[in-house]
Amino acid sequence: MQQEMILKKRPCRICRRWFMPNPRLKDRQMTCGDTGCKKEWHRKKCAEWNKNNSDYFRSNYLQKKLYAASQRDNAHQSGTAPPRAMTNRLKSELPHPFVQEVIGIQHLIIIEYFGQLLVRRFQDVLKRQLYVNTG
Repeated sequence: MQQEMILKKRPCRICRRWFMPNPRLKDRQMTCGDTGCKKEWHRKKCAEWNKNNSDYFRSNYLQKKLYAASQRDNAHQSGTAPPRAMTNRLKSELPHPFVQEVIGIQHLIIIEYFGQLLVRRFQDVLKRQLYVNTG
């Protein structure tokens, strides 16, 4: 015995127009099917995922950077590539080639990464503070 699912009209989550959902999608259809509504729903869901999983890309970024540095270091040790200085993203006045030579490129990448996190956190805190003029 096959039961027929009775689908009821529902409002689109973007434009708020009422629509009949596609029976194949059942309860998963959230928008009316308009291209603009689907794109906006996708954009909202991606932004929500990125907000909830912000560490995903940070860890991937650090891992890829460390892996690339170890590959460059291995190529340099085998004599197939000249040593290359790392670019300075923090705009600090440190002599990067000298620091890289002393502590190693992987340690320098990790220190620079922590510096970026601290700067970003400090900027976020400053943005949240209220500026009060006491003149």
